[in-house]
Amino acid sequence: MTNLSHPSRKLLILVGSPRRNGNSAALAAAVRHGAERAGSEVSLRFADDFISGFLRDCRSCRRSDGECSIPDRFRALFFNDFLPADGVVFCSPIYWYGVSAQMKAFFDRSFCYYAASYPDSSLILEQMSRKRIGLVLSSEETYPGAALGPIHQIQEFSRYTHSAFVGVVRGIGNSRGEVARDPAAPLHAAERLGYGLFADKYSDYRHDTPRNGRVWP
Repeated sequence: MTNLSHPSRKLLILVGSPRRNGNSAALAAAVRHGAERAGSEVSLRFADDFISGFLRDCRSCRRSDGECSIPDRFRALFFNDFLPADGVVFCSPIYWYGVSAQMKAFFDRSFCYYAASYPDSSLILEQMSRKRIGLVLSSEETYPGAALGPIHQIQEFSRYTHSAFVGVVRGIGNSRGEVARDPAAPLHAAERLGYGLFADKYSDYRHDTPRNGRVWP
């Protein structure tokens, strides 16, 4: 396999499952292995190490200096890992046909810092934009429609932030680590996603997009 080294690229892998040895964690570890082989600088974080509460009414709980008053480590995750990242891979189990509550809380809590009521919101929006995005899902069901909700959410998040939604990997399993037995080899696919996140071709055409008649040279 060709070396796709991107030593300056920073990748955040955010895991929405609380299980450190579950299927989402196994898939995240595979993404990390692939990204590190490609030379990326990788941070792997579990959302519940940083987030202890849901978004509240910022008008009533925002501090006088504009900061969020919820006493957890979300700010560190958002400012130290998410904003500086060139790419983010979101890894989540499918719960009730959506991402986990921990993962959803990450997106919701970001509102506190990109809302106009935050002093540096314009800078935050700039730093949130133009990332390379990947999604890795684990579920017990093989039903294809089970993944549509999470995929649509990340698709629209990517479009909202002018980011490139590069790829999706889904592993099937129930007991911890069972995705390793999935015949579709999602661990290999997750590793490949991490390896190629910053180099793989991405296209999202509009009617006026310049393009030729071939996809591959």
